[in-house]
Amino acid sequence: ADMERLVERLEKAVERLEGVCQGPAVCGDGPSQGKAPAYVQAFDALLAGPAAQYVKISREVGGDVQTHAEMVHAGLMSERSLLVLASQHQQPTESKFSTLLKPISEQIQVVQNFREKNRGSKMFNHLSAVSESIPALGWVAMSPKPVPYVKEMTDAAMFYTNRILKEYKDVDKKHVDWVKAYLSIWTELQAYIKEYHTTGLTWSKTGPVAAEGANAPCAPPGGAAPAPPGPPPPPAPAPVCSGADPSASRSALFAQINQGEDITSGLRHVSDDMKTHKNPALKNQGGPVRSGPKPFTAPKAACSGNPTTKTSPKKEPPLLELEGKKWRVENHENATNLVISDTELKQVAYVFKCTNSTLQVKGKINSITIDNCKKLGLVFDDVVGIVEIINSRDVKVQVMGKVPTISINKTDGCHVYLSKSALDCEIVSAKSSEMNVLIPTEGGDFTELPVPEQFKTVWNGQKLVTTVTEIAG
Repeated sequence: ADMERLVERLEKAVERLEGVCQGPAVCGDGPSQGKAPAYVQAFDALLAGPAAQYVKISREVGGDVQTHAEMVHAGLMSERSLLVLASQHQQPTESKFSTLLKPISEQIQVVQNFREKNRGSKMFNHLSAVSESIPALGWVAMSPKPVPYVKEMTDAAMFYTNRILKEYKDVDKKHVDWVKAYLSIWTELQAYIKEYHTTGLTWSKTGPVAAEGANAPCAPPGGAAPAPPGPPPPPAPAPVCSGADPSASRSALFAQINQGEDITSGLRHVSDDMKTHKNPALKNQGGPVRSGPKPFTAPKAACSGNPTTKTSPKKEPPLLELEGKKWRVENHENATNLVISDTELKQVAYVFKCTNSTLQVKGKINSITIDNCKKLGLVFDDVVGIVEIINSRDVKVQVMGKVPTISINKTDGCHVYLSKSALDCEIVSAKSSEMNVLIPTEGGDFTELPVPEQFKTVWNGQKLVTTVTEIAG
């Protein structure tokens, strides 16, 4: 079935190429037939190298990873189309450039939505690594520092790629190779940008100004780019309400203009005693103050029928179930009595998008992950692996037994209550704020201690030394 689908896609690609490449003057990446500009050739080398290797290994892994890789490849091809366009056209206005970026931004959204729809996937870490870093394709809009932006997106993937390496290091080398191939795409892209687009996307100094309707370039050797989307439909005409005849209004306006100098004859003369800057007493007099004309605003369709209402995003149903060895707790709101009691050592718990809720995990469990939650309270007995808090806000975690490691990443507001037997717990944090650890006292109370957020780094002659900065005030 996969082979038939691949053959069908290739046939469609050939048909598109035959339709576009009618002659030597139509198909080509640059002014001279058969030779693409230098930075397009360099990007093609990236596609043929790290990107092709990533797609190849993803097909070997199969399943969701393969599907995701095809989406990423489509995004890279959309980016190549923009690069060829830039090599042949001058830089457009910001509004037109936003339109040209639309295919790339839409493909980024497709990649990220696939991860969100497959949170129960066994390859969720693979999907997350790609989903967190795919916005790097937007470097073309990041002027004047596109390279740091790509690096930041690459770093966002590291959290998940490290988990993949830890899980498969001694189990399946194919997944280790997958991580290396995927990360090399962004590493090579940074080097590519440094060489050809240091301060932003390089546009041609000659040729027409880029527009949405510009001809799309052909695909590089070995693949075919998808057909570009057509231009959006023209805006609907504004509804015309009953009122004065516009032609009559125009006639009256031109009649006034044609008066020449007599057009000012009807204006009233303002003497010095009526001017506030020459007669300050006028400022102290009461009465309404006249303001100037209001700024122009687009006319509202007063005679329109039923106004369109914004549709709210679909609300996912709450979930608390055991799927294989994973407890899934998702989409709960104002639920204060969530309990997982029948636990085993090999099980993990994944808590996603819960708001203003409380979860208690009884017994001993392997790991707990809190993702994209707000105002969540977590109470658990024992965890033999790690407790992770990611992309969350205002989270409170209480350890009743033991836990070796607690990881806090991209979280604002996190309180960790340790038990006496968990005082040797390691707390690892990154890109987070307002973190506090509460240590139990002999009287049964807790002593609250803040986790440092500000650091000082100095060069000691041999290496960089980082220390916590005490904020005075």
